[in-house]
Amino acid sequence: MRNITHKFATLRTATAQTSIKAGAATIARIRDKTVPKGDALEIARTAALAGVKRCDELVPFCHSVPLDAAEITFELKEKEVVITATTQAVYKTGVEIEALLAAQLAAINLYDLLKPIDDRLEIGPTKLLEKTGGHGDFRDQFTPKLKTAILVASDSTATGKRKDKSGALVRDRISKEDVEVVAYDVLPDDASQIEAWLKTKCDESVDLILTTGGSGLGPRDCTVEATRRVIDKEVPGISEAMRVHGRERTPYAMLSRAISGVRGRTLIVNLPGSSRGAEESLDAVLPGLLHAFKMMRGGGH
Repeated sequence: MRNITHKFATLRTATAQTSIKAGAATIARIRDKTVPKGDALEIARTAALAGVKRCDELVPFCHSVPLDAAEITFELKEKEVVITATTQAVYKTGVEIEALLAAQLAAINLYDLLKPIDDRLEIGPTKLLEKTGGHGDFRDQFTPKLKTAILVASDSTATGKRKDKSGALVRDRISKEDVEVVAYDVLPDDASQIEAWLKTKCDESVDLILTTGGSGLGPRDCTVEATRRVIDKEVPGISEAMRVHGRERTPYAMLSRAISGVRGRTLIVNLPGSSRGAEESLDAVLPGLLHAFKMMRGGGH
């Protein structure tokens, strides 16, 4: 199966539709509930609901999704039964396969119930009508691209004793979004230097500043203190989301003191100094993080 451990859960919804064509007399018997094997629609609905819970067993590469809701509806037309299936889950991957399976299962069971009285049954076509909740639903576009600056705070990296990994990873990851990286600098763990750098980049009208390092409990860690002196208002939800996402992967994530906040028209986000921590933190907040700029520019939600 595809690895989805880096994703965060969102409300996922999918709606699929299929149909079964039958003679007018067959449709009438469905409506009157006189099909030999019983109430055809309720039997088909029950079978579909039971089967959709086993989707991962029937589709080998499908993840085991904890469905929160599944609904099957039928519309009786003159010579056709239209079947619509809707599935929902708060999860890291979509539920469209579940919706398609539910619709198909309902149709197949109807076929089985109706074949003794109609030899002209025909299923399909089956199609996905809608799916929502994927990461693409939270992606904003900006023209021109958002200006982004990256700061690596590390004594050892600043003195050349250690090669930077986290900053390079942050640069490569954020470049996949609708941004332009205009600065990528390294400073020692010195609060006054970090504070001055942050103020300078804000004055240069940088939209987004990402710092990595100096957010832990080390004796020289001071990025958080420098950031707090610079920002006008804090945005705690960003850092909370990163810690929650990280805590699901390692208990050490709870030790991060990282903060996020706004100075003027610039959003500043502290990331962990470890490359893995920085990557997971970005996974936790992108692409939704960039929606902040539409809000900051008066666009609301």
